[in-house]
Amino acid sequence: MDMTETQRFCGRIFNAEELGLIAEVVRDCGGISRLELAHTVCELLDWRRPGGGLKARECRDFLELLESRGILKLPGKKCIGAIAPRRIREPAANGENPHVPLVGDLSMFAPVSLELVENPRQRELFKELLGRHHYLGYAMPYGARLQYLAYVERPRREVVGCVQYSSPAWRMKARDRWIGWDDETRGLRLQHVVNNSRFLVVADIRNLASTILARSLKRLSRDWRKHYGVEPFLVETLVDAKRFHGGCYRAANFLVLGETAGRGRMDRECKRHGESVKTVMAYPLVKNAASRLSEGR
Repeated sequence: MDMTETQRFCGRIFNAEELGLIAEVVRDCGGISRLELAHTVCELLDWRRPGGGLKARECRDFLELLESRGILKLPGKKCIGAIAPRRIREPAANGENPHVPLVGDLSMFAPVSLELVENPRQRELFKELLGRHHYLGYAMPYGARLQYLAYVERPRREVVGCVQYSSPAWRMKARDRWIGWDDETRGLRLQHVVNNSRFLVVADIRNLASTILARSLKRLSRDWRKHYGVEPFLVETLVDAKRFHGGCYRAANFLVLGETAGRGRMDRECKRHGESVKTVMAYPLVKNAASRLSEGR
């Protein structure tokens, strides 16, 4: 990446002057944390959410991306977290077994409840579940995110899965065609789309997956508005066509919009076309979601 080039991150375009200012701030503001740097950069560039809050989380992710490409050098992290997907083999540190071998009909274990991940214990359990049992492992998503742990209450309270919602893909042909987006309109309204970037169920309970999805979708709008000041209109997700049919998404009334080219986000030179085709699915959270996203009404 060249400092003379413009760069797009989480829906914002940074020009060469802004990138130079970011590098100058990082160089001159020694002794402060990465989060404090992110707040400083957000204030200088007026990078804010629609509700007025600073996009400090997204900014910190952007700073770390610039560092990974050799553009700047950030202060060391106080707590090292996982950046790339990782597989965890050790037992959970808090003593909870993240895999629950429950088998049967949902009525045997109901009700199903969701917890929003907010404290260190919940975060470690969430990472443990994905690291052990999800084929992609755990990776810290860029930008905004909400994570949920799913529990059944009988015969005792047990964790049976987890769901993650995060910032959407900048460009997705099938989605953009369904909405009717051009580049300019997408830039204006992309913040109203949320990506279901991880979903995991670790119990063989009939109808559990679609129930967890439905419960999380029911509260997603409220929780997203509370944390980010934006109302989501649409949830998108990608299903690996070689591994899954997406039956739980279909049962939860997701729409099939098409397929990806199979390149992945980072294959800008189109060298991996068709290698990892994903089914693009979406769930409208509001009436007339496509027209609200394309026409703003």
